[in-house]
Amino acid sequence: MTETEFLMWVRGPAFQVATIVFVFGVVVRLLEILLLGRKQNLAEARGSAMAGGLRAIFTRIWPDRGTLQRSTFTVVAGFVFHIGLFVTIFLFAPHILLIRDVFGVGWAALPTAIIDATTVVTLITLVAVLVYRLRNPVQRFLSGFQDYFVWLVTILPLLTGYLAFHRIGLSPPMLLATHILSVELLMVAFPFTKLMHAFTLFMARWYNGAIAGYRGVRS
Repeated sequence: MTETEFLMWVRGPAFQVATIVFVFGVVVRLLEILLLGRKQNLAEARGSAMAGGLRAIFTRIWPDRGTLQRSTFTVVAGFVFHIGLFVTIFLFAPHILLIRDVFGVGWAALPTAIIDATTVVTLITLVAVLVYRLRNPVQRFLSGFQDYFVWLVTILPLLTGYLAFHRIGLSPPMLLATHILSVELLMVAFPFTKLMHAFTLFMARWYNGAIAGYRGVRS
């Protein structure tokens, strides 16, 4: 198989399989959560569950002062690399063109220099997060294989994308194929790992806030 044929396979059948696994896995995981149901709350309502849920979604984006003081690095680094991932995925011109081709919608892209700088900052932050996890006794004790695997499949698309854009190491077709493969690995792993929190995070916040709101407690 030539490099061009390999690239075409990665962009075709492999991408289709990864997309099917991603969509099917996410739908199944969400259905598992939604179909669990919950017991009817027989207590008298003292507030609005809807208002409490919505309030929790927005007010818990930023941690309380105590958490920020105790875990400054974790909080700041988390914000930096999550924002960096969002910028590189959704505001890079080639990615926007792909989204437009698939879904028919698009938006303005950021300048390439900003995307490039954001990628570097995000890569450095992810490496710093790994080093901190390895050096912190509590985090190292609590970390398992999945935590390191999730870190790996998260950083690989950024690293391979940066190398492909700057054409470092391999031929352009192989660099692009490697980048796409790393994205497909992320897509396949997504529904079955802690990466799923991208979908369940706000559901959990709304649920906890709704319970507090129903009881008249301001969360």
